[in-house]
Amino acid sequence: MGLLWVGLAGLMMAGETQALPSFARQTGSACSACHVQSFGPGLTPYGRQFKLNGYTWSNGESNLPPVSALIEGSFTNTKRDNPAIVSSQQPDKNSSLHNRGYNANNNFALDQASLFYGGKVYGKAGAFVQMTYDGVQDRLALDNTDIRVADQATLWGQDLVYGVSFNNNPSVQDLWNTTTAWGYPYASSRLANTPGAAPIIGSFGGQLGGASLYTMINDLVFLEAGAYGSFSKNAQKSMGNYDPRTVDGGAPYWRVALQKDWNGHYFSVGQFGFRANVFPDPLNHTNTDRYTDLGVDATYQYLANMDHIFELKGSYIRESQNLAATQSAGGAAKSNQQLNAAALNASYTYQQTYGVTFGYNRIGGTKDTVLYENNISNKPASEYFTAEASYVPFGKHNSTAAPWLNLRFAVQYVAYNKFNGGDRNVDPSGVATRASDNNTLYLNTSLSF
Repeated sequence: MGLLWVGLAGLMMAGETQALPSFARQTGSACSACHVQSFGPGLTPYGRQFKLNGYTWSNGESNLPPVSALIEGSFTNTKRDNPAIVSSQQPDKNSSLHNRGYNANNNFALDQASLFYGGKVYGKAGAFVQMTYDGVQDRLALDNTDIRVADQATLWGQDLVYGVSFNNNPSVQDLWNTTTAWGYPYASSRLANTPGAAPIIGSFGGQLGGASLYTMINDLVFLEAGAYGSFSKNAQKSMGNYDPRTVDGGAPYWRVALQKDWNGHYFSVGQFGFRANVFPDPLNHTNTDRYTDLGVDATYQYLANMDHIFELKGSYIRESQNLAATQSAGGAAKSNQQLNAAALNASYTYQQTYGVTFGYNRIGGTKDTVLYENNISNKPASEYFTAEASYVPFGKHNSTAAPWLNLRFAVQYVAYNKFNGGDRNVDPSGVATRASDNNTLYLNTSLSF
């Protein structure tokens, strides 16, 4: 059950942040100033500074409230029909994708319709708050939220930016596109099968509330520390994000990074972590499962010529698991386990309009005949490649309707070498499958205004 909830939580909060027109109106800068491809989470150094300083930078020319909206639609084709849509495994059949009109394959979907508050609140306080209607799950929820208070100072001859972030998703406040909240792929199909195992740091979007203190020293060293706790059951349901798991006490989160820009060659290296004691069963608080995620990441951006931007990003998370509660309930054969997740992606962007990105992901971990009983190797092993091409016609200073409108078209293909245990498996209906049966073609269009 723990593995299932990790996978479902990732699907529930899947989505992407955008180059919000409200940010562009507030700063007087085009979306391309903050976003490498003029749309989507990928940030330039200026974009990272804007977020670091609390979303408050303004040229003082716009008196409009910092509100934006997004509509995102898609088409999904998988190599083999998705058996979970043909015959849903969910206990309430009225909530199944099949009964909501989706086919086993070749589906058009309204991925999401979102309303954002993005910008300055008052003084040194700013916010990024997203309310999302998920058209696939037919669910309205409070999505990624990051509320900040930030300021600048000089201390002992060192220039500091310091602040506090109040947010609802560990790493949603992060400045680099390497952590679970904003890592590549920035958008993916909600109607395709995805690997079932993933580090727990990425599975709590919307269910936790937390605060972290941070500082950037001399635009070189970044330090952050904070903690998260579970919202109450009623609060989660009111926000549309209920998860039966509960974090016992506080779950610490930390982040350290070193960055430097040499004449348009930007580098960063960092380490981040998250530790949580989790009650997997809402009716049994005798034992907890303990998860410790330790991650390292690195980023390179070539920005010396903005007509030709190159990026390389990578991360690796090692998760140590003590599944005492799951084992005692019969859900795992052994308590001490590990899960490893590696991600690497490279991209090229021409004139911040045309982009191509190639990604590689690998998931591995301890063999367990109970926890991974549905995987043919009894391991969480998955490996896949992602290729994506995108076109963003707007978002520049001289664009049509700037800064009121932005648009992105993308085509993405995901190819699996391994899926939930190996290159071959058995689906829930008992039919033998290949990993490549889950290969996915995903066409996506996003409009923000």
